[in-house]
Order: sequence, then structure tokens, then C-alpha cells
Amino acid sequence: MLRRFFPVFFLLFICFTGFTQSKLGEVACVYITTPDLDSSAAVYEKLGFPKILSNVYPAPWAQVSDGSLLIMMRKDAIPYIGLTYYVTDIEKTVAQLEKDGIVFAQKPKETDPIKRYYMKTPDGFNIMLANNLAGFTQPTGTTLLSMKPEDYQSADKYPNKQCGVFGEFCHPVTDLNSSIAYWKKLGFEVKSQMNTPYPFAILTDGLMLIGLHQTKNLNYPAITYFGLNTDKRVQQLKEKGVSNFTEMTGRNNVILKTWEGQHFFLFSLGM
Repeated sequence: MLRRFFPVFFLLFICFTGFTQSKLGEVACVYITTPDLDSSAAVYEKLGFPKILSNVYPAPWAQVSDGSLLIMMRKDAIPYIGLTYYVTDIEKTVAQLEKDGIVFAQKPKETDPIKRYYMKTPDGFNIMLANNLAGFTQPTGTTLLSMKPEDYQSADKYPNKQCGVFGEFCHPVTDLNSSIAYWKKLGFEVKSQMNTPYPFAILTDGLMLIGLHQTKNLNYPAITYFGLNTDKRVQQLKEKGVSNFTEMTGRNNVILKTWEGQHFFLFSLGM
């Protein structure tokens, strides 16, 4: 069970007050594919992520955001979720990463209009770097790291009224220490690390929050949000037509599986 998955660590964020420049790029986002772009965009809008940009080049895509987390959706029948960075000087960034021992699983062709470099972490987590031809910008809204502790119990302080506040983009790992070493090469810093109820750590590079969880009870990446009165917010989402919720440890901690197969964890603070 993931019953003690998140409530333990959020208190450790209180001491963190600043961000660093990312080694990977200037804009970070969760990148997903969907066979029906319009249907996915409609669902994510109900979750508090309105569409902010869209285009059909080089394939139909849309960006949605709640002001704190950016999600890029591309029309594609092949399921995918990963972390993507948009980079101004991608050749320089890639060269430095390779110098630091990072191996890219796939590189762009010379004729590719958009240069994309793909890597997989030792745990199989997808990361992509792409040149920022469209001039995308990084959201600057509140996350769990930057939220003031005194605001935790104030519903109006949460940037996403449906989901709450972004806490992490998490995924399972086989060996926490080995995974941390890899992410440090990518410019991430450990902000909290614990061994109970299992080894896990929260890392950031200033643009994204990553959760590494050494547990067999999690076998997919998940976008994690915290808030107040999760049960009430879930009921409101159900009234809007959002479905496929699963209770984790009662009605205040739930998993939402979106229709294209991605996962949201919606948890209550103060458990």
C-alpha cells in the first residue's frame, strides 16, 4: 500500500526557499500523448488546466497549465509520459550532459525540424530535450516547495482549485541511491530523503519536482497534487463528468486515471 506515500515528506519542504538554474533547459513540462487531443484537453480543463497554446506543427499539440505545472499533450496513438525540457542552446546542453556521462538513447536526424534528444533513467523514466523554437515559457506559480506553511490550511491559497498544489512528478526506482546519483548528473538537488515507510527522496532543479520512490507498490509515473478537503474536490470533479477515481487510504487520498492512461495522485495535507 502507498498509504504513507506523501504526507510524511511535505513538512520537510518548509526549509527550502530558493531555486537554482536548471542544467537541462529553460522550460520543464510533463509530456504526454493522446489519441484524441480535444477530448484530453477538455478533461484537463476540468482538472484546472486550461489550454494556453496549441498548434498543428509538426503534429497536433496543446499546452495546458494551472500556472504552476505545464503539461504538453501531443496527438499520438502510442502511449507516452515523460519529462521534457525546452532548451535554447540544445547542442551546448547536450554536449555538457555527455561530458558528465549521460547517454542519449536517441538523437535527432540532421533534417529534423525540431531537435529532440531522448534519454532513459536507470529506472526507465523518459526524459526528452527539445529546442525551444516556439518560445515556450516556464510557469511561475506556487508549488508545494514554494508554498508558505501558514497557507496550507487556506483553501484560497491553492493555485489549482480542483487539484490543489503541485507536489511532485513521481516514479518508482529500484535503488534510491543509484537513482539519486543519476539525477544529480542532470542538475537535481535532494531536498528531502527518508527511509520510512520505504526509501524515497524529493529532488528539484528549480523548474521541476521529482519524486523517487523505492517501492514495488508503485509501477507507473504519477502527477501528484496536495490540497484540502480532497473528498469534496473529487465530488465536484465527478459532477463535472470526471471519472475513474480509486481510493488509496480513504476518500481523502485518491488516484485518478485519465482516459488516455495517465495517473494523478490527489492527496490531502495534514494526515
